[in-house]
Amino acid sequence: MKIAVNTRLLLHGRLEGIGWVSYEILSRIAKAHPEHRFYFLFDRKYSDEFVFSDNVTPVVVHPQSRLPILWYLFFEWGIPRAVRKLNADLLISPDGWTSLRAKIPKLTVFHDMNFEYYPQFMPKRNLRYVRHYVPKYAKQSDRIIAVSQFTKDDIVKLYDVDPEKIDVVYNAANPIYKPLTEAEKTSVRNKYADGCEYLLFVGSLHKRKNLVNMLMAFDKFKEHDENHVKMVIVGTKMWRRPDFEETYNAMRHKDDVIFVGYLSSEELSKVMASSLALTYVSVFEGFGIPIVEAFESDIAVITSNTSSMPEVAGDAALLVDPFNIDDIAEAMEKVAGNPELRKSLIEKGRVRREMFNWDKSADEFWKVIEKMIIIN
Repeated sequence: MKIAVNTRLLLHGRLEGIGWVSYEILSRIAKAHPEHRFYFLFDRKYSDEFVFSDNVTPVVVHPQSRLPILWYLFFEWGIPRAVRKLNADLLISPDGWTSLRAKIPKLTVFHDMNFEYYPQFMPKRNLRYVRHYVPKYAKQSDRIIAVSQFTKDDIVKLYDVDPEKIDVVYNAANPIYKPLTEAEKTSVRNKYADGCEYLLFVGSLHKRKNLVNMLMAFDKFKEHDENHVKMVIVGTKMWRRPDFEETYNAMRHKDDVIFVGYLSSEELSKVMASSLALTYVSVFEGFGIPIVEAFESDIAVITSNTSSMPEVAGDAALLVDPFNIDDIAEAMEKVAGNPELRKSLIEKGRVRREMFNWDKSADEFWKVIEKMIIIN
């Protein structure tokens, strides 16, 4: 079978979020199924690190999908032309978008529909595009993989899609995430946090990540903190954030907030494992991979009681109202000041993390493909 795959988010040195999910799943299924030929459709010059095995053929499809008009041209002209030329039997798209004009069976992975709930978090031209096309992608995909039961329920509710054509396949953590020794933690804290213990945020500085409320809660927490706890923020900016900058500049304890920007996976795993707790209080997530990464790192987790986060965290995290600054601050105080609570959360996280495994996810992903092979 010839399988075409939209791999536009496999970007050298810039794998984030959905790109990492694509990497983990595709590397496994390509290696596990040498009897099939995979054609990876890139929208720019590709890196050989993404040619996972001999049965993977990289193909560059134009144009680069950087803006709405280019998104349209890539998906509705570039990809259909490529799958016709390749005589592909199946199109897989791991980023929630697909080609309406490609006349072959389509499997699409949906991560979240946050723009339906928080349209104000997205530039208007991008919003117009996704609101027009994503419902069509859901309708026209022959099968859908949702990364959580929450996302599956959302697709059914928002787009009136038959739940029987949607399978839930969980994400997992990069295997690089693991606990560190106390000596290793001390070294990382000296490097990034002036030798202090710290709470950690990981992710893009996007509005739905709720950094404004997180910073305000941290400022409130610091009013009674006697342990010199810092806040370390790892991530790159998405669009301009004047509200975020205003909040930061107004903080009484802004000197205790440390921005480290983008980190390599190896370095990020060390920063994660050396923190007191992950503070991940997004207003909306389709899954929330950092939660599982924290479980693998043996650290405590503070996360939101909304969308998919309770599904992923279970009883292994402190759940907070992301819109309630006092609630977030109180959770910070509990985690920072109570070693026994941290120990309890870590132990529960060790149990919880067994649910999330990339090998298992890749096997389940392939079973969905087999359903399509049988049907078609």
